[in-house]
Amino acid sequence: MSALGRDVVFEDFFPSMVEKLGAEGFLKELSNGFKVLMDEEREVITFESLKKNSELLGLKDNMSDDEVMCMLREGDLDGDGCLNEMEFCVLMVRLSPDLMDISRMWLEETLANL
Repeated sequence: MSALGRDVVFEDFFPSMVEKLGAEGFLKELSNGFKVLMDEEREVITFESLKKNSELLGLKDNMSDDEVMCMLREGDLDGDGCLNEMEFCVLMVRLSPDLMDISRMWLEETLANL
């Protein structure tokens, strides 16, 4: 079961993107993705902006209102009901099992070298 509450099968392209673009380039791409999904007036991703712009991700027909709310709740770290850019980037990394493994490895290496 995925973090969004149902089985979702997808290919995780994030690790190969990091490898090709580097960390800075990858974060820029996440930032671009955030801008596509955000409410332009509020500069955050809201329920309405995610529902409206999710077709750009190929999810419009597949995401119910409950799934959109679940995604927002999953990433909403400050409890305001929407996602700012940092929350979106953290959520995207958390949803990538390979990136989480790589991050864990980097953390362990860093701590071992202290």
